[in-house]
Amino acid sequence: MAPEHRFPTAVDDCITATRWVRQQATALGLDADRLAVGGDSAGGNLAAVVAIAARNAGDLPIRYQLLIYPATDMRRGAPSHTTNGTGYLLTRDTITYFHTTTSTRSATTSTGARHRCCTPTCRSCRRRVLTAGFDPLRDEGHQYAVALTKAGNRATYVCFERQIHGFITMGRVLEEANAAVSMCAAELRRALTASAPASAASRDGSD
Repeated sequence: MAPEHRFPTAVDDCITATRWVRQQATALGLDADRLAVGGDSAGGNLAAVVAIAARNAGDLPIRYQLLIYPATDMRRGAPSHTTNGTGYLLTRDTITYFHTTTSTRSATTSTGARHRCCTPTCRSCRRRVLTAGFDPLRDEGHQYAVALTKAGNRATYVCFERQIHGFITMGRVLEEANAAVSMCAAELRRALTASAPASAASRDGSD
């Protein structure tokens, strides 16, 4: 974790962990061809990056991504960063602090591989993107889902308009958090039990 371990350490850790799960699938009682990645907030960013890295390497099939109010644009310029930047738990200043604490200069300024890794592009597998209406990250999550669809990916988008960043972990006090978890679980179950689309490999490789 930052600041002791800055970008791209977390990315490298997540890719290594995902590869380990696939390699140890038999011992773990898993189907190596039915892998999913997911996360919320910075974890959503990491899940997206893992899938992009897996697609680029071509040896780690990711069937599904679950991105819950993900950070997908390190420029932090979407309108919701201003309209929801204060008063809703996660603030614009806090996001800036996280970014400067985690990032290296090359991740922030470079147009090379590190920057492309830090800001996911519209590639890889089927996804569900979930956002919250009063979240600074709302608009970039929506923009990411739209861009995925325009690029030919299978992506669905849901916004819980009344909620804030982090709400999905608040099931003891927010009934909509429980509804969101149930929705995500059902979608994940469908994705991992359905047959993989025959054209998925060619489509994902051409985005």
